This record gives sequence, C-alpha cells and structure tokens, in this order.
Amino acid sequence: MTGFMTRSWWAVALALTMTGCSAEPAGDPDAPPAVLSTELRDIVLMPDTMLVSGLVPRSTTLDTLLRGHGVADDAAVSVVNAARQVFDPRRLRALQPFSLERTVEGTLRFFQYEIDNDRFLRVAPASGSGTLAATVVPIPKTLEHVSAAGRIDAGTPSLFQSMAEAGEGAELAVSLAQIFSGEIDFNSDLQPGDGYALAFDKYTREGGATSYGDITAAEFRNEGRVLHAIRFTVPGGKAGYYDEKGRSLRRFFLRSPLKFEPRITSRFSSSRMHPVLHTARAHRGVDYAAPTGAPVIAAASGVVVAASYDASNGRMVRVRHASGYESFYLHLSAFGPGIRAGARVEQGQIVGLVGATGLATGPHLHYGLTRNGVFVNPLRLSQPPGDPIPPSAMAAFTHERDQALAQLAAKSNATN
Repeated sequence: MTGFMTRSWWAVALALTMTGCSAEPAGDPDAPPAVLSTELRDIVLMPDTMLVSGLVPRSTTLDTLLRGHGVADDAAVSVVNAARQVFDPRRLRALQPFSLERTVEGTLRFFQYEIDNDRFLRVAPASGSGTLAATVVPIPKTLEHVSAAGRIDAGTPSLFQSMAEAGEGAELAVSLAQIFSGEIDFNSDLQPGDGYALAFDKYTREGGATSYGDITAAEFRNEGRVLHAIRFTVPGGKAGYYDEKGRSLRRFFLRSPLKFEPRITSRFSSSRMHPVLHTARAHRGVDYAAPTGAPVIAAASGVVVAASYDASNGRMVRVRHASGYESFYLHLSAFGPGIRAGARVEQGQIVGLVGATGLATGPHLHYGLTRNGVFVNPLRLSQPPGDPIPPSAMAAFTHERDQALAQLAAKSNATN
C-alpha cells in the first residue's frame, strides 16, 4: 500500500508539472508507449519592489519627484520631513543623480540623492522601526597625488584644449588659471610654445568618475619667463600660493569676477553708445561675455552693501572692500547663496549668476569698481602682492618648495 501511494503521488506531481501528455487507447496492445513532454511551464513572479534611478528634472521639488515615481502620498511627505532634518529640500538641484526603491503599494524602501561631488543624501527606514531617517553620507573616493603637463601650440591654442589633450578636465584648467591670474591674462597672453606642469590631488569614485582637489605646485612657461606656484600654509594662517622666493601670488583683487578669463565686449570708457538707449554715455566698468547662469565671484573679500534690483541695473550686488574700494556686479539672473546686505564674502565666493536683467541686450556681466566713491578702470588696477612667507616659516617652505620643484621638473622634462 505504501508503494502504491508513493507511485500515485509521483504520477500526480509529474502530471501537474509537465505538459503535452498523450497516450493511445488502452485497448491497443501494439500501441507505442505514452510519450510525456518534459517542457516545464514558466512561472512568472511579479517583483514586490521597483528600483528607479535617473537625474533630477528641471523645475521640480523633492515631493513632486517622489510622487512622480510612484511613491505614495504619505510616504513622500515622510521623506521630505525626514530629509529636512539634515538637508534643505529646496536646494534640490536639477540634473543631479538620484535613485529610489519602493514597493508596488508605494512604500519607500530607500531614497538616495547626490548633493554634490562629495556627499549624498540617503533616506531609509530606521533599523527596528518603520520611521524614516535621513543621513548625509560622504561619497567614497580614492585619493591620488598625481601630475600633468601640457603645451600651448597651434593644435591646442587655449588652456582648456591643452588640458583636455593632457587627459584632464576643464575644472583643473580653471584652477590653474586662477593661481596665475595675477601674472597672465589667459585670454590674450598665451603664445605657441608656452607650457605648464602641475601636481595636484585627484579623487576617483566608484565607476571611474573623477574630481580634483588642491593644486599643490605649478609651473607656467609664458613668453620666455618661468613662473612657479607652491601651495603652503603659514602657521596660524590659511593656505596660499607663493613663488619660489616665498612671495605671495595673491592679489587684493582678482583680475576677473568670472572663474576664467572671459571675453571683454565693452571696456571702461568716458563715452560709449549705449546698446539699448542708443545715446552716448559713460561706461564706468567692464562688460564680459558669459552664458546665463555662469557663476560670478567676489573680486576681493568684503561685506555686501546691497543685493538689489532696479530697471536699469537689473539684479545687482555691491560689495565694500578695504582701502575704500567697492565692487559692483550687474544684470545678474540670480543672487548667490546667502548674499544679502551685511553678509561677509570671501574672495572667490559666488555672489550671483550671469543674466540679462535690467537694460541688457543679452546675457553678460557688467563689473564696476570704485575707490573712495570714484569709478576706476578694473583692467588698469595696480596691485601689490599679498604678504610673503614670514622668516619663521621660511625653512619649512623651502623644504616643500624643493620637493615640489623637483617633481614639476621631472614631469615637464618628460613632456618636452
């Protein structure tokens, strides 16, 4: 009886899991044996969660983004409330990567958003409870100290092109230009035969994406002269760049309030035909061609006097500096983060974005500068260098300088 029951169970199981079973009538003894097909039926299981990843679309909010990808209304509200504890959801930026996992009912398993190159926001249920918790987590990176070198010639006439030829990005070209901006006009001074070498920190993320840290040393050969920059931190002070003799490369004012030497479309003049009003009037500043949204930076450290709007100047930021100077940034499309009257700004800090507000025919920046209330030409400003390395730190600087120059020489010689 036991064997019969076992065989019967096996026969039933086989019939349930196989298809195409057929047999001849039982009364024909010469019929061939029954043929059983071994084709198994596919069993399709619907996933209980869905993973979504992409880039944040323009003009959206965190709440809208979540609901648009199937997160339930109450779950979306919980995510926003949790995120608000560590991150301002209003600072969600378009075209930044995000990913989320949710159930078919719309319950959130996790949400992740890349805030910038260094951090991401993660929202997920706290362990042991269904309550959502948010954290800002550093993006894992591998740090390398590397070097690069390049030349300016007919095939690579700009620093951007030459840096790309050397296998590096535009961000590194901008940083190098800023270091030597007090000595070289990268818009007009570069000549065929010029060259450079630099040592810098480079970060590599999982997947191969890279970003740049500090340039630790640089050399630029321009029209027969050789310029050096060594990054050094004076005890009790901030890091700065110095030449091989310990003289500061920092200037009181940057040569330009844009991050790279831009194209000048209108210079300082006592009489210029206004492109909108069509009347001759003084042009007490410099106009730079730049795309809408390009960052505008403070030419020197100071205090914001006004962040205002009027029909002529559009959005304008006015900054007071030491020694009686004030700088003006006109026709902005937006103010920089935290830019308001009374705010302290550092040299190089973003004060606004290029736009075409006010009397403007197109996107550009008008940059003005006064000293003791009188407008001066920013392009003809004579500036002394910053403080040199103090004697007490000269021995430490000399040690770092010699190591850096040896590294640059080896890279430069290998390129030439």
